[in-house]
Amino acid sequence: MQVSARVRVSGPLSKVMAGFAAALKVQGYTDLSAANQVRLAAHFSRWLEARRIEPSQLTPELLDRFIVLRRGTRTAFRSRRGLTPLLEHLGLTQIVRHTDPKRSDVLERYRVYLVDDRALSAPVVARYEAIADEFLDGRRPARLVRADVLSYVRSAGRSSFAGRLSALRSILRFLHLAGETAIPLAATVPAMASWRQASLPKALDPVQVRAVLASCDRRTTVGCRDYAVLLLMLRLGLRACEVAALTLDDIDWTNGEIVVRGKGATTSRLPLPIDVGEVLVAHLRRRRRQAPSRALFLRSRAPYRAATTSAIIAIAQRAMRRAGIPTGGGHRLRHTAATLMLRRGASLTEIAQVLRHRHVDTTAIYAKVDRDGLRALAQSWPIDADAMLHTLAQPWPEGAA
Repeated sequence: MQVSARVRVSGPLSKVMAGFAAALKVQGYTDLSAANQVRLAAHFSRWLEARRIEPSQLTPELLDRFIVLRRGTRTAFRSRRGLTPLLEHLGLTQIVRHTDPKRSDVLERYRVYLVDDRALSAPVVARYEAIADEFLDGRRPARLVRADVLSYVRSAGRSSFAGRLSALRSILRFLHLAGETAIPLAATVPAMASWRQASLPKALDPVQVRAVLASCDRRTTVGCRDYAVLLLMLRLGLRACEVAALTLDDIDWTNGEIVVRGKGATTSRLPLPIDVGEVLVAHLRRRRRQAPSRALFLRSRAPYRAATTSAIIAIAQRAMRRAGIPTGGGHRLRHTAATLMLRRGASLTEIAQVLRHRHVDTTAIYAKVDRDGLRALAQSWPIDADAMLHTLAQPWPEGAA
């Protein structure tokens, strides 16, 4: 008999425990992990029963009260994150996030604007919402003035300062478009000093590329998955968010193509190289077939859901550290893909098409690493420079003194 089936549950959640345990099994939880989740649910159910609270009456405040009690009496599962599987099963995930009721309407409309109008990814939306929440704390949109914007900028931390300024401009533009502010305040946000294309793309050399790929133990399920992720970035220049968004339906085996969902809700089709296709086949043969998700790459632990963008970036970072490369992540692999294509004779226009840049000017930075092409454009320094300067110098006019 399974451990999870022996956990006794009383209270308002007892009637959903059988379905909850079955859902945990489908998601890939081991019996011990599922038992721990059921024990947490049993404790929560007893707490609800003692206070005569139905699950439909739960609020963020009640959830916090239970967590405080849990932290005083238990050593594990003492946060909202621990309750997430249960709340998802109950359809109550909305109470995990708590926003001030005075500002919830503005923030909700802002979130819809970011998702529907701007087509931003979930991590970017969450970051912009957090900064908007922080900025609007204690401020009424209708009474915002330039001094409020500058005061927030001065108080903002140095960490991710440029990103904070970008998010601040976004919320201010939305407030003006939505009629919450009478004047456009986005222009009052100061610009951070930067020099476009001032640095070279930090690509890996061929030896480092081989070391990064060799760092994956392809005899294991996780190593096989990581190798496929790295090869997609190195051969096709996919972003981490694009790799995370891939599904089983995006691989067109008949035509040898792969569908890529890029930034701004754009969709592109790229040829699927033979070596990449073979690696994906090896990964799919090891992938958990009973997982309910259609995502191409899954988490390595239960629940077996789609790997997030941050997880894909972490895969690239760990592979580089194992290869002895101290810095860099997913975007460095994208730079490497573009640099390798350039060295093999691809034009900047072709590279822009593979990388799916909206403007070819974005690809122009890779012209700096084409040293052979730049050498042909550079003028040779004259052998007798002094003689040349004498011929160019104008004689001093007579009688000028």
